[in-house]
Amino acid sequence: MPEASPARIVADADVLAADLLCGDVSGNAARVALDHVRQHSWVSLVASDPLLDDAQAVIESLADESLAAGWRERIERERTAVDHPDGDHPALASAYRGGAAHLLTYDEGLRSASTGASLRSHMSVSVRAPDAFARLFDPESLYEAVEGGSYPGPDRDPRA
Repeated sequence: MPEASPARIVADADVLAADLLCGDVSGNAARVALDHVRQHSWVSLVASDPLLDDAQAVIESLADESLAAGWRERIERERTAVDHPDGDHPALASAYRGGAAHLLTYDEGLRSASTGASLRSHMSVSVRAPDAFARLFDPESLYEAVEGGSYPGPDRDPRA
């Protein structure tokens, strides 16, 4: 498995759906968090096909098939794809197989202290809610640690 990188992020299906469906950026913690990823070419959104399947199903159930299909087409281009065995939890397996240091989820069970303790023996990942990630995301120090040199600022439009 690749070593965990703080510039590799996994968003659980609930966060991916909320990013698309839950209002404007000011009231949408999922969108704020994922905009940090989309604004920086050196930060990667890691996701397996099963993870995207789950998110697409949520979007279809809450919106419609056409919106879900359009979302899937776009996210396929944006994500860093990983594979994992059938039956694995899609978000956890994506983080493990993709070397992601961050997993964003609204699932309180995944964010619990006991889950965190059991995960530490298998992988180095921080599991948190999107609003916590958005508050703590520091692109300047992350760039310095991951890329080296002075942070040049965002290099992509998150809405493009």
